[in-house]
Amino acid sequence: MNAESILKSYQHFGIHLGLERIKQLLNKLNNPQEQVPIIHIAGTNGKGSVCAYLSSILAEAGYRVGRYTSPHLIDWTERICINQQPISPTELQQYLERIVAAHQEMETPTQFEIITAAAWLYFAAQKVDVAVIETGLGGRLDATNVCENPLACAITSIGLEHWQILGPTVADIAGEKAGILKAKCPAIIGELPESARIVVEKRIQKLDCPAVWVKPATDLGQGLAEYHPHPKISVHQRSSAVKIKYQLPLLGKFQLMNSAIAIAILQTLQNRGWQISETAIQNGVAKTQWPGRLQQTVWKNRQILIDGAHNPDAAIALREYVDRRDNSPSPINWVIGILATKDCEDILKALLKNGDRLYLVPVPEPNSKSPDELAIIAQKVCQELALCQTFSDVTTALDAAVGGDDLTVLCGSLYLIGYFLQKQRS
Repeated sequence: MNAESILKSYQHFGIHLGLERIKQLLNKLNNPQEQVPIIHIAGTNGKGSVCAYLSSILAEAGYRVGRYTSPHLIDWTERICINQQPISPTELQQYLERIVAAHQEMETPTQFEIITAAAWLYFAAQKVDVAVIETGLGGRLDATNVCENPLACAITSIGLEHWQILGPTVADIAGEKAGILKAKCPAIIGELPESARIVVEKRIQKLDCPAVWVKPATDLGQGLAEYHPHPKISVHQRSSAVKIKYQLPLLGKFQLMNSAIAIAILQTLQNRGWQISETAIQNGVAKTQWPGRLQQTVWKNRQILIDGAHNPDAAIALREYVDRRDNSPSPINWVIGILATKDCEDILKALLKNGDRLYLVPVPEPNSKSPDELAIIAQKVCQELALCQTFSDVTTALDAAVGGDDLTVLCGSLYLIGYFLQKQRS
């Protein structure tokens, strides 16, 4: 069995939050996570971009850097990288076979626990200097939350996603995400809603964490940004913070915040002797790639924009970007597919405006919302669409959408984006 078929065989175990199984499994594998210094990142949006910036900058500074993120777009190997290079399919398969053999006499782990264990094994075997680890869901009970002494922990943002599992309120979700924070470990926090901020602040005080509350970098125009350390820095925090100007390669206003969070994390490492020069930060940011998020690409020789936008906050950010990009806003051709577990109504409400054209498609996942159901919701939230049509596949929808001069945007699910990129590649 190859890596994909091994992992697929665990799909039906679903999401079961909790640390007992992963700790038991890692124990059987000689606790590889104890050999890997980590930076742990949680958040509703932005955590993947922050991981991408961190791993790029630290590699630029000469370190050997593991990066563990989810979901993947095309291939499972994307989730586990060292210095931006994915694990080979053969190595991933070998680690998975070890893990399958190790868990035979315990409760069956979930798919996410299996792939997370593979990441720990690989990073430990490859002797990385540091691993940047993104949570899968929440934080407190997430399978990545097994390290007692991270180098730093960060919460990028908190919104109302996965509220059925983590909520129901933003404050409840904040409590779950703040579960990654550890005693006396630097906590780097992005802009949060008031109810979330109160919860996170209490946790920081309880654990006596040196805390940095990050403000977005300043937009200097032409893709240039300036990080200036004016966050609240706890008395424990010896700050080497300086202003830094850098070129942002990733699109969207929210990258001002994501890049600032990454730089604030790195400054806490600099305080402890890590050698990360201003040049390494500038070059590392400039070289950062994070596919599928506000990415310009081509379909049938026409420019299109692709983005996950799989929750209301991300959808609001996408609409803001599209509106700012065109000074004289013209109608948008939206090609959209959304999972049934997502807040479909609020996502569509954030994206659609009168006069837009809508091409609805299924996400190639078992829990996709049907295009017909999405059409009913769309016509309720935006009653003056120029077009609302359903399609059985994203490729035929895109063929129909890219005909005119107006911008075409594909969004609604990272699984849909991954499927599209696979089709585009073939």
